[in-house]
Amino acid sequence: MTIREPEISEAPEVVGAPPTTSEEKVYVASQWQLMWWRFRKHKMAGVGGVVLIIFYTLAIFCEFFAPFDPLKFDSRLVFAPPQAIRLRSVQGTWHWPPFIYGVKQQIDPVSYRRTYVADTSKVYNVRLFARGDPYKLWGLIPSTIHLLGTEGNAGPMYLIGTDRMGRDMLSRLIYGARISLSIGLVGVFLSLIVGILIGGFSGYYGGIFDIIAQRIIEFLRSVPTLPLWMALSAAVPPFWPPLQVYFGITLVLSLIGWTGMARVVRGKFMALREEDFVMAAKLAGSSEFRIVTRHMVPSFLSHIIASVTLSIPGMILGETSLSFLGVGLRPPVISWGVMLQEGQNLATVALSPWLLVPGLAVIATVLCFNFLGDGLRDAADPYSR
Repeated sequence: MTIREPEISEAPEVVGAPPTTSEEKVYVASQWQLMWWRFRKHKMAGVGGVVLIIFYTLAIFCEFFAPFDPLKFDSRLVFAPPQAIRLRSVQGTWHWPPFIYGVKQQIDPVSYRRTYVADTSKVYNVRLFARGDPYKLWGLIPSTIHLLGTEGNAGPMYLIGTDRMGRDMLSRLIYGARISLSIGLVGVFLSLIVGILIGGFSGYYGGIFDIIAQRIIEFLRSVPTLPLWMALSAAVPPFWPPLQVYFGITLVLSLIGWTGMARVVRGKFMALREEDFVMAAKLAGSSEFRIVTRHMVPSFLSHIIASVTLSIPGMILGETSLSFLGVGLRPPVISWGVMLQEGQNLATVALSPWLLVPGLAVIATVLCFNFLGDGLRDAADPYSR
């Protein structure tokens, strides 16, 4: 009779076994490392962050990226449609470098409607780092080099068409990004300061200060936003220079936008003011202002960053709405809202739909900020499931 040897089973998991390498990394990681690892799992937040980096890079170096001077116009090419960069001619032959055909205007003898067709007799080569209209980068560095342009700046290159004055829409869109995107950052920065100060001391002290602050916040939040923006914008004198109007509109948006941040900060302070580290700072002799700014605010800085990211789209939409209605920024200032003023004429938009491209830029920016804010909000609490 054959005696079967007993099967050796796998060793059971030992309770209290040493952690693996990946677990050790989690145990010794800092709060910011945990947030970064959590943020990387949010794919749409990463995509939104990359798109926003591209948009802000275009805004910062708009003079270089814009093909033309945004104020340059051509009365012969009013409402010209977008042109295509080609590698193949109409005859079917391949062509390098890429090129663009000229444009010629035609008038319909029946409807008298102005139309444009490609002029195949005029071919303009498209170059990277081409010389074009002179500019000063940030108003300081003179140059004539543009990222993209026709060879020798010989012909028109309107990749998303022209407006009612024959100005290049792409150049104006890139220049407008500097105003529309920066006004969101500046406005949220001012709202952040006011919200942290009022919300922080409201939650820290409580009492009569908290009651007054909360009643003010409730009043401001009960008033419809757009009419309140319009009323405050009407107080900006129309004879102010563009720079003063810019800061005036930013201040108007900030006066309304701080309430949400103040509510968030107040709730956090009410939860933190009885913590041990706050009591230790008091016993160490720290002033109340130092306790608020150096101890309590940094303890939930990640939540502030997430809230700020979600607040920027509201500022951008506010500027766009006010400028679209004619009570915000005005020409010659170039912003996406100012450009959308031409979209008020439905007949013009029906014939020239490319005039709505700034609206698409606003939608893309707001969506990207919302995706980024969602990712940061999840990353702000890396221990949650």
